[in-house]
Amino acid sequence: MVSIADVRRWRPEALEEVFRALGRRRSDLAGIDDEFGAARNPEGWDGAAAEQSAKRHATLGAQLQRLGDEVTAVRDAVGRAAEDVRRVRRRLDAAEHRARAHGFEITEDGAIRDVRPSRDVPADHEVHQQRRRVRDELAAEIQAVLDDAERADAALAKALVAAESGPIAPATVRTTAAAGAIPEDGTPAQNARWWRSLPPAERAKLAANPPAWLGNRDGIPAAVRDRANRARIEEERKALHRRKVELEGDGTTRGERERLADIDARLRSLDAIEKILARGDRQLLLLDTGGERAKAAVAVGDVDTADHVAVYTPGFNTTVDGALHADTQMDQLRRQAQFESDRHGDGGTVATVTWMGTEFPLWREIADPDRSVVSSASAEEGGRKLARFCAGINASRDTALHLTAIGHSYGSTITGYAMQQDGHGVDDAVFSGSPGVGTNDVRDLRVPAGHTYRIEAENDWVADLGRFGGDPSHLDGMVGLSAKDASVGGRTLNGVQGHGSYFAPNSTSQYNMSVVVAGVPDRAVKDDGLGIGDMISGIIS
Repeated sequence: MVSIADVRRWRPEALEEVFRALGRRRSDLAGIDDEFGAARNPEGWDGAAAEQSAKRHATLGAQLQRLGDEVTAVRDAVGRAAEDVRRVRRRLDAAEHRARAHGFEITEDGAIRDVRPSRDVPADHEVHQQRRRVRDELAAEIQAVLDDAERADAALAKALVAAESGPIAPATVRTTAAAGAIPEDGTPAQNARWWRSLPPAERAKLAANPPAWLGNRDGIPAAVRDRANRARIEEERKALHRRKVELEGDGTTRGERERLADIDARLRSLDAIEKILARGDRQLLLLDTGGERAKAAVAVGDVDTADHVAVYTPGFNTTVDGALHADTQMDQLRRQAQFESDRHGDGGTVATVTWMGTEFPLWREIADPDRSVVSSASAEEGGRKLARFCAGINASRDTALHLTAIGHSYGSTITGYAMQQDGHGVDDAVFSGSPGVGTNDVRDLRVPAGHTYRIEAENDWVADLGRFGGDPSHLDGMVGLSAKDASVGGRTLNGVQGHGSYFAPNSTSQYNMSVVVAGVPDRAVKDDGLGIGDMISGIIS
């Protein structure tokens, strides 16, 4: 049985060093295999001695390949184990952060001990109830950590026993070049393992001058992605201008005018990105000018080191060339969350990300069954991409983080579909003005129990549509947060109305999102948010 004491002693760095060493051995063996394969009998040599030599060559070649397969199998198992250990440690670190913030201690055998009452809070019945709930949630999370640790330990042991005692399935890697290559279409975890497997000098060289293809690789550190994507902006602009000149020279048919307008929209997107980056303290984590229109993801703060990271997905009619407003909202949310973290939380740093990594439905596509806002197709596709992006943030990190996903309007539906994917690593999810989260059962959202939240303002009829899985107001287990006038610690917060003001500065809704992002959701202002529209949707459903 793995204990909390064992997990605290686990060091993923040691496994990663073994992973790198095995990678070097695999590369050596692949090189020897290349040379040995070329060292066949010379042409024209025949007879009994030649036959014997050919047989011996084939036998030795097969043995060499089996040895390479065994090293590959053990290396891959150690790499998976390193990622598993890192993930388990991140979960434990996050749980211990939360425990300390609430005056609890996690003992070496996994028990939750109350070491002091929460600071500056009267010990009334409501506080006792809240602390009991936090303690229960911590106990459940610690059990999940231990279960995860057992699986990781068993998986590595099984792989090592198999390598020692039985035949290994043939590896696909047979050449020196392929032995060190990044996985084609790799998962975020595979990409992260590849990055960590590089020799330090090579990794530093790539980090200083990363190739363009690293920019959109989920699982690669944010600073590396940012540097790669910034370097691409001017290249993308030049390519678009060249295409524009070509089209202008061909004539002005309707189709050409549409293509010219499309190029202009992409150029405006690049302009908007540069304006955002010029604000400072930004990271460009995604840049894609292909497809129907541009895609991007821009962070405020340092995603590689922040203790709390929020990923925000905006809604219907979002385009990159109109992203300045969303970036401003995320900057304001980050500042508010940082204040809450410093004043009432663990003092950890905060980063926020505006994720526009999919093609959001637009007004002009309302009649397109595959792209319309009334269809779930775009939301499901976006959800898969968003889940991968979030998993990449987790996989790229060397330290634990608290990750929050926030979605507004159709972006909340995308977020809902993302939360139904495996391995996204999100700790809290907030849905504002949501027409549905893609399910009518909150348990389908792979987020810790009690950590999915909804905010619905008065007169927000979009939030009552329930188009995608039902009205979130009626989902058991989803915590309602207020968008009404409120007062917290002597500070007056403003209510909002309608569908578009959830991030308004000094609003109750913005405050509530900030405390979730800062890891202090107990400070949130709760409210079921039920109105006439919810009553109607409840009757209809």
